[in-house]
Amino acid sequence: MGKRVLVVATSRKTRGGITSVLALYELSEMWSRFHCKWVGTHRDGNVVRKLWYLTKGFAQYVVLLPFYDIVHIHFSLHRSAKRKFPYFLLARLLGKKTIIHLHCGSQIDAIWSSVYQTMFEQCDCGIVLSESLKQKIEEHIGKSEKLRVVYNPCPIVAKTTQYEKKNQILFSGTLYEGKGYKDFISAFAKVADKHPDWKIILAGNGEVGQASSLAKESGIDNQVELLGWVNGESKDKAFKQASVFCLPSYAEGFPMAVLDAWAYGLPVITTPVGGIPDVAMDGENMLLFNPGDIETLAEKLDIIMSDESLRNKLSAASAKMAVEKFNLVTITAQVAEIYESLDNRDKNVNAFRNSKQ
Repeated sequence: MGKRVLVVATSRKTRGGITSVLALYELSEMWSRFHCKWVGTHRDGNVVRKLWYLTKGFAQYVVLLPFYDIVHIHFSLHRSAKRKFPYFLLARLLGKKTIIHLHCGSQIDAIWSSVYQTMFEQCDCGIVLSESLKQKIEEHIGKSEKLRVVYNPCPIVAKTTQYEKKNQILFSGTLYEGKGYKDFISAFAKVADKHPDWKIILAGNGEVGQASSLAKESGIDNQVELLGWVNGESKDKAFKQASVFCLPSYAEGFPMAVLDAWAYGLPVITTPVGGIPDVAMDGENMLLFNPGDIETLAEKLDIIMSDESLRNKLSAASAKMAVEKFNLVTITAQVAEIYESLDNRDKNVNAFRNSKQ
């Protein structure tokens, strides 16, 4: 029958990177090959809804666990790790192979705790999103052959509906300070007069009111559009109409928003955080600036709005990365190889035991 994998993560109904990644995994051959089952542990909502969903998810997990061989646990920041810790301990108690998959970035040092320490020391495999994060974790647990770097995949873009390109720079993500949306608005305000035919588009929920107020205070509210949370057709339209993508984030694992932009072939302006430095070549496949450096961001925005040939060059580079390094088949093949390696380890142990009998 083959190995069976129980996947523990946030709910399908929760917004965020982990949900986006697993929704893509579900589309792959790997998902059916290893009989993967997704157990949700958390969803957006009030406290009662969250507690009910956590209780229901753990009950489902307890019932299913005896019938699976590998438990693949996805988590990010400290609260997420604490929620997943009982799942990890129970899997270990029942002798299941455990894979922990960390979806955060450079902030790991600030949030490191005994929960992370135990999980990374006792798991059979730890997956992280970048080489820099792997190095940071090894500073806590020592060099480990169990740690693997697996990037998030680019989404699959539907080619059916087409939209006319506009002079728009798109931001996509939750509007809060860590994503740098205020920097984006402030930087654009510095060069907006030079580019009256350009607009910036912010797609995401969160501090929408604050973003609107900042745009008005900066005198560019006529060049700023706030879409709120987008998905499905509205997301597809926003990305296809945009000519540039900008993510001024302060911390990431491997940002799904950038992967979205690559999938749509958009030139990207972003910060060297999380897994971005693993692949970034400033001026060759993206434009980079340091988090919080509004002056440099303004310069980058000015350059890319002024230079169509540069936009075309970076657009081609984005499309190439989406097709080659970050496509779903390549990424899920790496995950499948990890599943197989745990399988082979079991076979090798059993063969050794049989040879001694």
